[in-house]
Amino acid sequence: MHLKDFDYELPEQLIAQQPLADRSASRLLRVRRDPAADFTEHVFRDLPELLRQGDVLVFNNSKVLPARLWARKPTGAHVELLLERLEDRHSMLCQARSNRKLKPGSELLVDDQPLLQVIDRAGDFFRLHSSVPVLDVLHAHGHMPLPPYIRRADTELDSERYQTVYAREPGSVAAPTAGLHFDAPLLQRLDAAGVQRVEVTLHVGAGTFQPVRSEDISSHQMHAEWYQVSAQAAAQINAARTQGRRIIAVGTTSLRTLESATDAAGQLIAGSAESRLFIYPGYRFRCVDALITNFHLPRSTLMMLVAALAGHERIMAAYRHAVAAQFRFFSYGDAMLIEP
Repeated sequence: MHLKDFDYELPEQLIAQQPLADRSASRLLRVRRDPAADFTEHVFRDLPELLRQGDVLVFNNSKVLPARLWARKPTGAHVELLLERLEDRHSMLCQARSNRKLKPGSELLVDDQPLLQVIDRAGDFFRLHSSVPVLDVLHAHGHMPLPPYIRRADTELDSERYQTVYAREPGSVAAPTAGLHFDAPLLQRLDAAGVQRVEVTLHVGAGTFQPVRSEDISSHQMHAEWYQVSAQAAAQINAARTQGRRIIAVGTTSLRTLESATDAAGQLIAGSAESRLFIYPGYRFRCVDALITNFHLPRSTLMMLVAALAGHERIMAAYRHAVAAQFRFFSYGDAMLIEP
C-alpha cells in the first residue's frame, strides 16, 4: 500500500486544542469490522455497557515527562530541545531545533546555567550530557511536550490533563492519549462490571511525531521504544486468552507492546525489550482482539495500524463519518472502540 492511501481531509477546527472539563465526557465512535454493522456514537463513560464481563483492558502506565526544554548557545542563539529518551542518569537523546546545527563539544545554557553539552549526533537525534541528573533538569526547567498540532503554549492544566490518571512509570515524551478519557469513577464502574484491568509499560519517544517519508509504506523504519511486561501481566493475559476472553488494548502503545511481546505460538512473554514493530494492513494480530484509540493524523503509522485492525476501507469510512459528525481529533480529542 502507499502513503496516499492513508490520507483524509480534516477541517482544522476539528483538531482539539484543549481538554474537555470532564475526561469521560468525550465522544466514542464504535467501529466494527463488519461493513453491515452501523457506526454507533456514544459517550466515553458508556464504555462499561459496551464491553463484556471478563474482557481484559490493557493500559500503558507510562508517565509523561516535562520533556520540552528551551536552551541557548553561549552566542545567545535559541535552541528548542525535545527529549527522545533517557540513556542514563546524565545522558539523553533529543530532537533539537536551532537556526544552526549543533556541534559536538558545544555548550548549551538552560536559564543561563551551563548545564548541557552536545556529545554527538545519533541519526535524527543529538546525544547530550547533563552536568546534573537529567530528571532534575527536566523537572526544574522543562515543559509538557504538547504535540505540534496543539497551537498554544502548555499551561498548568496540561501538567494534569496531558497525563493519564494511572500513570506511574516516568519515561514518555508523549501521552498514551487513549487513556486520557479514563477517570477514577469510570475505572470503578469497569471493575464493578467485571472488566479486568492489566498494566504494561511503553515509553513513547519523540520519534512518534516523525512523518512517514517513503511513498511505499513497507520501506518505513520505526523508531525504537522501550517496553516492559511484568510476569503478573503476562500470566493474566495468557490465562484470559486461554479462556477465550477478549484482550482490548487501551491505545496503540499498549497494542504495540502486546504484539511485540507475543511469540509465534500466541504466548505473551514477560520481560523488557525495544520495539520497532510496524503494523500496517496485512499484519496478523497475535494477542489483541480490540482497541480503544483516539483519532490519528493522516498518513501516520498509527493510521496504518488501525487500518490493519479494522480493515482499510472500513477505517477510512469511519474517519469520514467522524469528520461529518464533528468529532474532535487527536490528543485532546474523542475516541474510537474498534472491534474486529
